Amino acid sequence: MAYDKENIFAKILRGEIPCDKIYEDDYVLSFRDIRPQAPSHALIIPKGEYVDINDFSANASDHEIVGFNKAISKVADMLGISESSGGGGYRLIANAGKDAHQEVPHLHFHLLAGRPLGPMVFREKQEYK
Repeated sequence: MAYDKENIFAKILRGEIPCDKIYEDDYVLSFRDIRPQAPSHALIIPKGEYVDINDFSANASDHEIVGFNKAISKVADMLGISESSGGGGYRLIANAGKDAHQEVPHLHFHLLAGRPLGPMVFREKQEYK
């Protein structure tokens, strides 16, 4: 899939749409989700044009990859949700592709916290052998 320069995150990065910014550096922008799914719900996006984690892993520079990964813990600490900053921990989610329900074709991680989040995915009752 080709990168769509008109996706909402591209517009936020260009300053065409405002966001409630949490953190920004040369590689990353983090902001509060407009439809939070937990008491604390932040988005972390790379500034480069990457559709999903596969695109990012294959095409981002080492500096972008390291910067993006370091930003995750910085944002968690800034929000006070990491255990090292006194929080109870968090869940990090990145959807890739239609089966995962990726809604915006720009790599983004959801950082969710502030309450017990339950199991990672819905599980039907199954017998394991």
